[in-house]
This record gives sequence, structure tokens and C-alpha cells, in this order.
Amino acid sequence: MLMNYQRFVSAVREGIRHSVKADVDVQIQTVVKNNGIERRGLTFQEKEINISPTIYLEEYYEQFQRGESMDEIIRHILELYYEVRFRKSWEMDYLKDYEAVRERAVMKLINREQNMSLLKGIPYVSYLDFAVVFYILLSTKENESATVTITNDHLRYWGVEKEELYEDAMKNSPHLLPCTIKTMKQAVAEMLGTDAPENDVDNMYIVSNETKNLGASCILYPHVMEKVYERIGENFYILPSSIHEVIVIPESKSPMRPQLDCMIQEVNETQVEEEEVLSSHAYYYSHKEGRIFL
Repeated sequence: MLMNYQRFVSAVREGIRHSVKADVDVQIQTVVKNNGIERRGLTFQEKEINISPTIYLEEYYEQFQRGESMDEIIRHILELYYEVRFRKSWEMDYLKDYEAVRERAVMKLINREQNMSLLKGIPYVSYLDFAVVFYILLSTKENESATVTITNDHLRYWGVEKEELYEDAMKNSPHLLPCTIKTMKQAVAEMLGTDAPENDVDNMYIVSNETKNLGASCILYPHVMEKVYERIGENFYILPSSIHEVIVIPESKSPMRPQLDCMIQEVNETQVEEEEVLSSHAYYYSHKEGRIFL
């Protein structure tokens, strides 16, 4: 009989606990992620280190269901833990002073309607049908980062208004998380480790940041939409690929709007993790108006 997910999580935890040092406390944690999605993972708390990585287990359960052994699963998780673990504590006292973190305040885009419960406790700015939310960027690598979400409690403690935070995040994000604009061919070549022409012309462009993490917010950066327009030479549609990136299609090369929306919805259902879904429809950029429309 196939092990259910709850038993799998417990079995993995026991296997991990017997494989790490005695001073590492491994606990099962359920976390509410973006779009209200609950994920279960293992949190690794090391003594005298005040920041703990959490490794989520859903993908490992899928591997287990496909026939990978429990020993192999545990080995993969341990490899990831040793790669991402923190070797020293973060100095958290500086979070008490906004001036100490002001230059690390950045932003991300999420779906407003799908996150109404989350938004009750954090500052946000509405943009189209998105919510612009804020976090402190502690450190960053490609595809992952260490962050602290900024809450309403933080603002009250700091004595800072949301508008000031928004201005700081708009200033910091392009510097800490620079925007990238690549053709689909360039992005695929990069993934495959092959060469692609630098001045390649394509019908699809990917807009994200250099880390490829939470990069959809690049559409808010000053002048980014103008740069996309200059590159393709016409108005364009924006497809919310995920919270990490958007896809741009020149208007003259695009299917009709209803077809775009259907395509986005199908991709969301089949290829994007629920917690990474940004929106279910396309957006339109008008150069004449200088803004994005629903």
C-alpha cells in the first residue's frame, strides 16, 4: 500500500533526524504561502543560529510516488540542507531600526484577490489587480533568497508610513534586483548552456530580475516598459507567467485577447505551482498612454 503524504512527511523527518548532528532540531512545519496555499516542510533549527531553512516536501513526495527510494529522497534533502544552511546567526537587532534596513527594502507582486487574508497583516499598494508587498532582502542567490516580510507591526514599531516604504522599495529594487529582458530563445539557450545571438529577434520576451526570483515586479521599475517598447518597436501584451517573471508578446504577433487568457489559465493549471500563480489574464501596455492596462 502506497504511503500517504502525512506518513511520508513523518518518515522523512525521522530519517533526517538520524542523519544530522544532535544539535540540529528537525521539525515539521506547515506554512501558508502566496495565494493562501499551505505547504508542509522540514525546518532545520541549529543551536545558537537564529535563522532556519525550511525544505518543502511536496516535490519529494511526487518523486517517491514515481518509485524513488526513501533513502534516495533523504539523501537529496540532506544535500540541499547542507547547501542552503546558515553557518552563523543573522544580527536581527538591526531589524528594530528602519534606518538600518531602509536600503534593503524591496518589493514583489502578488495577486490581490487571492491573498486578502495575508494582506490584512502587511502593508501593500494596489496596482491594477495586483498587490505590491514589501520585504527586507537579507541575501540573494539565483532562484532563492533570504528575506523578511515587512508587516504592519514593523511599520508601527518603526514609525514609518507605507508611502515612504513604497518609495524606498521602488528606489532599491532596481539596484538590488536588476531587471533582465531576454528573448525566449536566449532564455532557453541559457537554461541549456548553449549560445544564443545577443541581438536576437523573437516573438516572445521574458522580463524578470537577475536572480529569477520574484521578478514579475520588474514591470513596476521606472522605464522598464519603455525599454521593452524600444526593443520590440510596438505596443505589447504582458502574460503573467508567474510571480517570478512575465512574458511579453508584441501586439502584431499576438493571438486575440481571449486566446491569450485561455493560454494563461491552461499554463497556470498545468505548469505553474499554485503558490506561484500571479494572474489568470493578460495585460496590455500602451506606449502612447505610458502605462499598463487590464
